[in-house]
Amino acid sequence: MTDRKLVIPGDLLGEGRAGHGAYEEDGKVFSCFIGLAEEKGELHFVIPLSGIYNPKRGDGVIGKIEDVVFSKWIVDINSPYEAVLPLSEATDEFIDLTKTDLTKYFTYGDLIFTEISSVTKTKNIQLSMRDRKCRKLRGGRMITVTPAKVPRIIGKAGSMVEMVKEITKTQIVVGQNGLVWVKGDNEDLAIEAVTEIERKSHVQGLTDQIKAMLEKKMADKYGSQPQIQEA
Repeated sequence: MTDRKLVIPGDLLGEGRAGHGAYEEDGKVFSCFIGLAEEKGELHFVIPLSGIYNPKRGDGVIGKIEDVVFSKWIVDINSPYEAVLPLSEATDEFIDLTKTDLTKYFTYGDLIFTEISSVTKTKNIQLSMRDRKCRKLRGGRMITVTPAKVPRIIGKAGSMVEMVKEITKTQIVVGQNGLVWVKGDNEDLAIEAVTEIERKSHVQGLTDQIKAMLEKKMADKYGSQPQIQEA
């Protein structure tokens, strides 16, 4: 893997094959975005530095209940496209809609971590709560990050976000749609870490930098690592 370089749309990346964020023309590969270019063998790709969230099947996202209509919920997923959570994907219970108020399950303003189960060509998006990680998010605080930076915030196999959670003793849920939910006694510090990771996503050795920052600030606050149960 070569070092990353900053590129703009139309910049020549080289010869070979176009990966994400790139396109081919006359045997050459060019950038589609403002972002960081990488090369792996003959594959060229670009990590966008900004942009809207483009929903994909299988993504875990944080959503806000916007409306409750017959047999479904309308959910804002921080995207130009509305998403729908059907009753059949929200619960296994048999529900008599003539007698049951759906707001007993999810109501206006509720935050949920949910999974995108399907996306049509016309951008009709369906959600599901069937995966065991999906749930309602109660309390806590929400911040917005650039969706393209989410993989850096999560880290390889979840290493970055797990490190932040462990040191700050907080719960953190990261949505692929650029929404991050934080809950615990050290929310401010966890949020500071997440925003710093977003800001320095291009920096090598970032995990060690964030770990050192968190350990110092936690030591300054508590004298030593606090023994706090996860919220």
